[in-house]
Amino acid sequence: MQDRKAPNRIAAAVLSSLGGGVVPRVGLEYITVGRVAEIGALLRDMELVAGGGAAFRFIVGRYGAGKSFLLQTIRNHVMEKRFAVMDCDLSPERRFCGTRGQGLATYRELVRNLSVRARPEGGALPLVLEKWLSSVQTEAVAEGADAGSPDFDAAVSRKIHSVIHEMEDMVNGFDFGQALGRYRRAALENDDEGKAKVLRWFRGEYATKTEARQALGVGSIVTDDNWYDYLKLISAFLVRAGYAGMVIMIDELVNIYRVPHRVTRQYNYEKILAMYNDALQGKARHIAILMCATPQCLEDPDKGVYSYDALRSRLAEGRFSAPNARDLLAPVLRLEPLTYEEMMVLTEKLAALHAGLYGYECAIASEEYLAFLKAEFGRVGAGTHITPREVIRDFVELLNLLYQNPSKRVGDVLGEGGLTSPAQGEAGVSAEYAGFEV
Repeated sequence: MQDRKAPNRIAAAVLSSLGGGVVPRVGLEYITVGRVAEIGALLRDMELVAGGGAAFRFIVGRYGAGKSFLLQTIRNHVMEKRFAVMDCDLSPERRFCGTRGQGLATYRELVRNLSVRARPEGGALPLVLEKWLSSVQTEAVAEGADAGSPDFDAAVSRKIHSVIHEMEDMVNGFDFGQALGRYRRAALENDDEGKAKVLRWFRGEYATKTEARQALGVGSIVTDDNWYDYLKLISAFLVRAGYAGMVIMIDELVNIYRVPHRVTRQYNYEKILAMYNDALQGKARHIAILMCATPQCLEDPDKGVYSYDALRSRLAEGRFSAPNARDLLAPVLRLEPLTYEEMMVLTEKLAALHAGLYGYECAIASEEYLAFLKAEFGRVGAGTHITPREVIRDFVELLNLLYQNPSKRVGDVLGEGGLTSPAQGEAGVSAEYAGFEV
């Protein structure tokens, strides 16, 4: 059970999201169970990233197995560790490249969703730029500049130019530095329009180089071909602004798998390969890239990631991997099903959250939790098809019904809902689960 009560706002958001089959963005600390090994492996990656390295992981699991939940858990944790996070769900309009600007659309979505601890809901780019300017001024004072002297602005400008100079060796780094300088001047002059122009450029919203040159005097813009280079620039800038690194989270990789044209799919997989090689060869720094995929999306030899031979040869599991001996340092992190004990703990946490939100004493007995799980896992095909998402959604519905009908018990609702009764369900439960006791 939970040691502390969740605020009603958080509890309502969590239960509403889970009841609708959606992963909540807040309150995960109240319901997270299991995944200790996977979370530990990813957090070790973050330590390497904070030290100047890079990481690339595919998180693989069936629909509803907890991929998005794991991403959100990591997201919330790393923001507390001074990381900036970008996240994006791929779609027919957002890919890694395409003939209609789908790669640029992905970049724009990532930048729009830039989140930091002080702005966890996204839209943190202006905050990051202001934090950078403030940190530069603080550094100038620490090095002996007097904030009240006429020379203070010159000292700050020298610090800014040194940062800009460091980035000029990177692809498009000169223009990135020019844009930072323009933002600094606009801030000094309280020119909100000038700052907005720079933000538009960082967000990839200029359609032509001519438009960007007229607005800012820069000679390049974010395009479908170079958007990943700009992510690396943003990562380098974030580190100079005081953050530990940048984590890029991309969900719904299945949308690449669903592309009907083979050549288009291959171009997208080629872009993934370029990012993967960048991370593992040390060309990218302070970046972690996490991508979520289903097993079919990854392994299908005709349309999946493995249809691109260069990726298959890098990602395919070796001869010694087994379900009971997983290599958690490999680039592909496969999610194992939650154990029955973990599902039991999860249902207890949800019941406590629900009771706290609606202000009643939870009276569900241990045997009733077990009866619910046996009914869920006792359904035909549950061993290979049921996922935590379905179990959680059913349990939230069960809690709602019990709250609205206080005279009923769990067994009453299970029978009325058409689920297999506990007695009937035991015959369909696996041998491992049949022996599970409270």
